[in-house]
Amino acid sequence: MTEDNAVPRRGFLAGVGAGAAGLALSGHGTAYAAPASGGAPDTTFSRMFPSLPAFGANTNAMQAALLDIGRRGGPLDAADDLAAGPVALITDPAKSLNNPDNPTHTAGTTFLGQFLDHDMTFDAASRLGVATDPATSPNGRVPLFDLDSVYGGGPVTTPMFYDPADRAKFLVESGGLFEDLPRGSGGAAIIAEPRNDENMVISGLHAAFLLFHNRVVDWLRDRPEPPEEVFAAARRLVTRHYHWIILKEFLPQIVGQAVVDRILTAGRQFYKPNHAGMPVEFQGAAYRFGHSMVRPSYRANLAGDQGQPFFGFVFDPAGEGQADPVDLRGGTRAARRFIGWQTFFDFNDGQVKRNKRIDTRISTPLFTLPLGIIPGHTSPTSLAQRNLLRHLTWSMPSGQAIAAYMGTPVLGDAAFPELTAYNLKLQKNTPLWYYVLREAQLQQDGLRLGAVGGTIVAEVFLGLLELDPSSWLNQRPDWRPTLPSRVAGDFRMVDLLTFAGVDPASRGQ
Repeated sequence: MTEDNAVPRRGFLAGVGAGAAGLALSGHGTAYAAPASGGAPDTTFSRMFPSLPAFGANTNAMQAALLDIGRRGGPLDAADDLAAGPVALITDPAKSLNNPDNPTHTAGTTFLGQFLDHDMTFDAASRLGVATDPATSPNGRVPLFDLDSVYGGGPVTTPMFYDPADRAKFLVESGGLFEDLPRGSGGAAIIAEPRNDENMVISGLHAAFLLFHNRVVDWLRDRPEPPEEVFAAARRLVTRHYHWIILKEFLPQIVGQAVVDRILTAGRQFYKPNHAGMPVEFQGAAYRFGHSMVRPSYRANLAGDQGQPFFGFVFDPAGEGQADPVDLRGGTRAARRFIGWQTFFDFNDGQVKRNKRIDTRISTPLFTLPLGIIPGHTSPTSLAQRNLLRHLTWSMPSGQAIAAYMGTPVLGDAAFPELTAYNLKLQKNTPLWYYVLREAQLQQDGLRLGAVGGTIVAEVFLGLLELDPSSWLNQRPDWRPTLPSRVAGDFRMVDLLTFAGVDPASRGQ
């Protein structure tokens, strides 16, 4: 549920070249060994299916059709009963009849997915609906799960992110009941990835990662670790546990364990670059499936609102300009603006809430995004319209063409009856994002991605892990998590949040 931010992240590297002896500089300024398959990660976007034609012509009629499909009240709008309020939309399923819950996902899956997105891809330059060659468009993030979105350039290159009293640790502030991101006088977060302050949940997750790193530093010092090596050792340990969560928890949830096992065993068939890169079919379409999982409202915490739970729409126009908004937008600080993680991940206390299913129903608040999270603060404000226009930006192939190319079942015209009225053959040549959502709905009952979407997402995820020379998959395939956890040798998001000290038990809430 993110919009790419227009602030470039590579500016501080201007004029810095690659190191010698096979070393290269990533976008966060850290030298690493180039993958054995050759070369540093791509700095621009790429194509996963370069031989396939665009799904349709970039005409006025096509643009008008995509805008109509993605408008509020259009075929993608779940028509949630917003007048009922944020509490009723959680407690009364009748208020969201078109927007069913996913019993296999917790609400935190959405925001972990958003956090991962912000760590590997960042389209800072392309224009919606304007045809662009991916090879000429820079990716403002390193296409690896390297946590440059958290670490920036490290304490020497980007000291503003770190504690001046202890440079091995991040700067973390409060101001509410619990932790908050460090903020400037205007409320903007002082972090390496500004998009991680778009909403309260993603900003809370970023703060949890800051505290997780800081606790790892303390854990290593108790061992003890040589002082000059503590920061590097902590980052390595944090990243390894992060990769474990991606591979063992997040990816199986969204594509199914069988798909992960198949690709790990048989190898990637379609994402096969010589070095890590970011294909537009993933960035601009397939990975945006997460927008369908967003709830219209959330319980942010159990007792932060003057002792009562804080409920809010994910975005609400009424929150615009408020010092303590009624919704869950980020960019500000107040006592109640923190996350109670028992709502988002399962601590076995009966408090966890669920995601929405992956289908062609998008929660209604996402059709009116705050201008502040949109690059250039320009229309359209409908997230669905913006996603559909990106198919014209990147001249992406249709879902049907990719399914045929993969040799997987192709959804027929009958799967898209609502698209026939546009007289553009969209039921035969469906924009990939729309196709991936409908495919998940029909093939997997919305619980996980279908054949096309699951293959694209799983192959890119596994490829980025396999092409990362610092990944434990490459360095130590037999590695197992070493930090304290509920199950020895395993590590999940609830373990990360517990170790970071933001879990319900640590807070007494």
